[in-house]
Amino acid sequence: MTDINRALELLLSKLDTWGEQLVLMLPNLFVALILLILTFYVARLIRNGLDKVIGRISHSPALNNLISALLYMGLLAVGFFFVLSVLQLDKVVVSLLAGVGIIGLALGFAFQDIAANFISGIIIAVQKPFGVGDMIETNDYFGVIERVTLRTLDIRQPTGELVRLPNKMVFENPVTNFSINGFRRIDLDVGVSYAEDLEQVQHIVIEALQDVKNRMKTKEVEVMFDAFNESSIDFKARFWVTYTRQHDFVEAKSDAIIRIKKAFDQNNIVIPFPVRTLDFGIKGGEKLNEQLGMLQKQSGNGQAKEGN
Repeated sequence: MTDINRALELLLSKLDTWGEQLVLMLPNLFVALILLILTFYVARLIRNGLDKVIGRISHSPALNNLISALLYMGLLAVGFFFVLSVLQLDKVVVSLLAGVGIIGLALGFAFQDIAANFISGIIIAVQKPFGVGDMIETNDYFGVIERVTLRTLDIRQPTGELVRLPNKMVFENPVTNFSINGFRRIDLDVGVSYAEDLEQVQHIVIEALQDVKNRMKTKEVEVMFDAFNESSIDFKARFWVTYTRQHDFVEAKSDAIIRIKKAFDQNNIVIPFPVRTLDFGIKGGEKLNEQLGMLQKQSGNGQAKEGN
């Protein structure tokens, strides 16, 4: 019984001590509760105001939501630490800060690729090198951007496949944006026979390409001869077209090929097939009929010797 009485006395003593501390802490609890409510209210008020300001500066919803969420969480964390300080729980605050630092370091090593994609997405959202609907080529992928997030970039290829690229790959590698200017140049490689009048060919091609689909009238058609090939003299027909989608480029190129072929047919200009020259004889340069005659003569002499 003595041990039980001592245990009860100790318990009652602890409860009395806790009760006294609770009474002493009531003002601090009241202040902490008010501070916590004010923290949520002020954080929400600041976040709503910031959403309106950021919306006027940045047109990236993902980036706007990120900044707003980070600021809101930061304000809540500051208010929470003040509440703990009012409750005289400074050691808890120090322990929490140390724990957050250690956890952050561990997560940084564990999710460094995710963090790299995330940071790359933020930089891309700020710099805006491209946007949804642009035709780009990057990392050997070519297509239209369908979606830009803070982690990935979605590209729809002309053949229909959807490619989802991590932002880190896009940020670290070259990106060609075909839509940024609204126009592109088409270079057509064509060859004509060595027998043709090159100045006439140049004039005919320029005239043929004047009314190509989507051609920009402000830029002239250019025809530049650039190589003596095995069977032809090659030239490039260059002209500019308006560009909003890949179909504009492909359609204009196809139309140009059709027009050049029709113009050549009307003017009897030959696009030569590959030509191969065969040399007969040891030294080469010998005519085929001469070589055949020589072989027949040698064959006749051999048969005469056999008859004798």
